[in-house]
This record gives sequence, structure tokens and C-alpha cells, in this order.
Amino acid sequence: MPLRVAVQMDPLKGINIAGDSTFALMLSAQRRGYALHHYLADALTYEEGHVYADAHAVTVQPVAGDHFRTGEFRILDLCADVDVVLMRQDPPFDLGYITATHLLERIQRETLVVNDPAAVRNAPEKLWVLDFAQFMPPTVLTRSLGLARKFLEQHGEAVLKPLHGNAGKSVFKIERDGANLSALLEMFNATYREPHVLQGFLPEVVEGDKRIVLVDGEFAGAINRKPGAGEIRSNLAAGGTAEATELTATEGEICAALGPELKRRGLLFVGIDVIGGRWLTEVNVTSPTGIVAIDKFNGSDTPGLIWNAIERRLAERQAA
Repeated sequence: MPLRVAVQMDPLKGINIAGDSTFALMLSAQRRGYALHHYLADALTYEEGHVYADAHAVTVQPVAGDHFRTGEFRILDLCADVDVVLMRQDPPFDLGYITATHLLERIQRETLVVNDPAAVRNAPEKLWVLDFAQFMPPTVLTRSLGLARKFLEQHGEAVLKPLHGNAGKSVFKIERDGANLSALLEMFNATYREPHVLQGFLPEVVEGDKRIVLVDGEFAGAINRKPGAGEIRSNLAAGGTAEATELTATEGEICAALGPELKRRGLLFVGIDVIGGRWLTEVNVTSPTGIVAIDKFNGSDTPGLIWNAIERRLAERQAA
């Protein structure tokens, strides 16, 4: 029986279909005959034990500028009317995002939410990665200028970035002389209430930052993202370029260490970032990307792997 899928994401009009992972998942779902609905995260409503979404039926096609058509408006009961919810809106990981996870957690017994909303809430990208600190570069979370100066003295060069940032935004390299450290930390402290990430600078980043995708805890594919000229950021959204790659032995160890925990938590689609073949910097669970580029280089079908994993999870639920 075809699945009924509700996609919680940003407005479809503004996406770049050439690289958008959610759009690739929607195309794959449509090819399988699944019924698709689209809604925004702020369209969720809770009433008397039910969670509803103001949604539209939607069809998609790989035609830039004419890539979707909306159909009938419905107030979806996310328990009764839907088999799967894809929680795929982009960060920021703010109170709106957190509230959506709390609401979707209330339907998780009846409807499969991917990724599991409680697990997403408890695994923000730059915090949960600390559980795997043995693979990480030197890292501190702090608002303290004194500690930041001490860290810079120890490690020579560093990178400062927001704890809940995304897509390479507001990432700064701090040089050995620390000339801009005070001003940057002052700006960060005025902008963000939480601590900030300070990591030892990895010169290997000039050779790229590897995005590795795991599907239900298993390695599914990878790309190497190389920074543009004059950049340290390799995110594709920040001008990086993708190239084919393979896993190093250490990257295989990282995947093996993370895999069982991802599977246990219901984190079916995850992207991890590794620099220099051995330094784990982030575990992306909110709205990971990269599968379009991976499939382009490898001739793979990562959306198909994800939907296969979802179908297995649903079958396990029905058998239980």
C-alpha cells in the first residue's frame, strides 16, 4: 500500500532543486507512488491529544522554476491521515524548532517521524558530537575571553563558530596573534546567549571537509567538499565544490562507532563531517544534506536507501 507522507520543511518555492536533499527524497517518494503533503513547521496545531498541520497536497518535478504544484488544502491529522512525517526544515535550532520536536514527539507511537524528534532535540550538531570526543580536534565551548586566549596560546590557530550555526555561517579563523579574538568574542557574546565553539584550526581543511552520510546507522556514501579560493569554509552553501571520495580507515572507525547509536535513537538520515580523514567536527541530524552530490558521483540512490529504511521501520512496527 502506498505510503502517505507529510513533509515538514521550508517553502518549496525557494529551494535549489539541483542540490536539495529534501526535494530528492520527495521525487523518490513520488516515483514509488507515495502521496505527498507539504507544510511549514509553524503550521502545527495541538488540540485535545491530536497534532494537526495546515498542509497542501503536492507533486514535484525536476524542472527549475516549475518544480512543484500544490493541490488541495487539508488540515492533516498527523496520526490518522499520515504514515510518515519527514521533519526537514532547516535550522536555526531555535525555540520554534524545539517546539516542533515536542509536538511531533506526541504522534511518534502512531506515525513514524524521521528523524525521531526527541533524538533530534537531544542531539544538536555541535553538542552531541562531544560524545565522540576521541575523534574530535581540540575543542572548547565557552563565552570566556580568558579561556579563549589560553586555548589560542596552546593551539596556535583556531576557528570560532556559533554553537547552533549552520551552512558555514559566521565561521571565523583566528590567527596566532589573536588580533581579532577580543572583538569577535564580544560580537558573539552580544549575539548569542549560549557558549560558542572554539576548535583548533586544521590545515588539512584546504584539501576538503568530507560529508559522510549514514542511513539507519550504515554508511551510504560520501563526498569531499573543497573550499573556494580564499575560504576555509567548504560547505556547498558557502561556495564549496564537491568531488568524489572514499573512506579512510579512521573514517570507517568513526562510522562504526556512531552507527549503532544512530540506529538505536531512530536517526535514520545523518550526515557527519570529517576533516583530514580523521577529525570529526559535526554530526548533522536536523536536516542533513549532500545526497544529491553523493549520488551524482557514485551512481547511487541514497533517497531509495532512506525510503527502504523507512519501510523496514514501518514493517517492524506492524510486526511488533
